[in-house]
Amino acid sequence: MAFALLVTVLAGLSTCVGGWLGTRRQALHPGVMAAALCFAAGVMITISVVEIAPSALDALADLVGEQAALAWVLGAMAVGAALVHLLCHLMPHRLSPAEAGGGEDLRRIRSGALDLGLLRTGLLLAAVVGLHNLPEGLATLVSTLEDPTGGVILAVAIAIHNVPEGMVVAAPIYAATGSRARAMLWAALSGLAEPLGAVLGYLALRVLLPLEWVDLSLALVAGMMIAVSVVELLPTAMRYARRRRDLLVGFFLGAVVMVLSLALLSL
Repeated sequence: MAFALLVTVLAGLSTCVGGWLGTRRQALHPGVMAAALCFAAGVMITISVVEIAPSALDALADLVGEQAALAWVLGAMAVGAALVHLLCHLMPHRLSPAEAGGGEDLRRIRSGALDLGLLRTGLLLAAVVGLHNLPEGLATLVSTLEDPTGGVILAVAIAIHNVPEGMVVAAPIYAATGSRARAMLWAALSGLAEPLGAVLGYLALRVLLPLEWVDLSLALVAGMMIAVSVVELLPTAMRYARRRRDLLVGFFLGAVVMVLSLALLSL
């Protein structure tokens, strides 16, 4: 158990590596910011469509049948997307990232002014990444308890894609506040959700929580990640991008990194 918890904590805290990368001054360049946000969208959409939703569907199909499982997964994803839209509407309108400017705003940020649109995007990303890491932590813990070698491989794959997640949490917060410590803190907190999810999930399973609820939580988070990519990340990236190539390259690299990490997991 101690080893499994250690592996889970280390996988989660790999967001700190991404947080450090996201607080470099180069991250304040408009093109870099646009590419980083599209990178995050590529990571989130790819893992949601290619891995999380199909895994939840396969697990539920064994319990309730294929048609019912498809309905449950799509319903959970729709609820997750609705939660993101609700959260966006509950936030003050003046914090909308659509009101963030382009290169001029980033030059103003360098001078110490606060960009509330980027701060909103960063904090929302931290919340979604944290929720995404909750079931990941449970998966890592249970896998390591059952098979330490397989658990470590899973943790490495998770750590790989936690790095860009930490980067895209930290970069907007750093750009908005100019505080490396604050940006690193939020990146770390989003990663620490992984061991928290491991402990809470394991305790819940010990009291016979139905397994399908764990799988539905994965589908719920998949819907949230797709929604935050479409509603927040891509529109904000388009606002900051000076060239469409920055958007395409960022999204493509995010998808490729995610596919490679999933390929590593399947070895």
